[in-house]
Amino acid sequence: MTVCPFCHPDQDVDQNIIFENDTCYFLQHNQHQDVLEGSGVIVPKAHHEDAFSLTKKKWKDTYNLLQKAKSYIDETFKPDGYTLGWNVGDVSNQFILHSHFHVIPRYHDEPHAGKGLRYWLKQPENKRI
Repeated sequence: MTVCPFCHPDQDVDQNIIFENDTCYFLQHNQHQDVLEGSGVIVPKAHHEDAFSLTKKKWKDTYNLLQKAKSYIDETFKPDGYTLGWNVGDVSNQFILHSHFHVIPRYHDEPHAGKGLRYWLKQPENKRI
């Protein structure tokens, strides 16, 4: 990836900066709203490859944006629950190597309602050989 989309969110016309604070953005991407309605990511403004390299200040700012994002998503999209998470490394499907915390609202009428992060990992076909 030659240009990190999270280092320059304003360069993607489909990327919306919903909220920001000193160190982080809460972003929603137009192309992700068809299936993952209301979803977004919290990213540090400075490039950090993964969550393990964040400072305490950036963790606190991530928390603060998460609370603000939840209020916004609750009011705007009225979800029935949330799936939250970080992917770290290729094996975890992190393909943008800039730390980003997924905020995914969940709805009772989804085909995969009731199946969270661990569901997919616990399937017998995921057992190591």
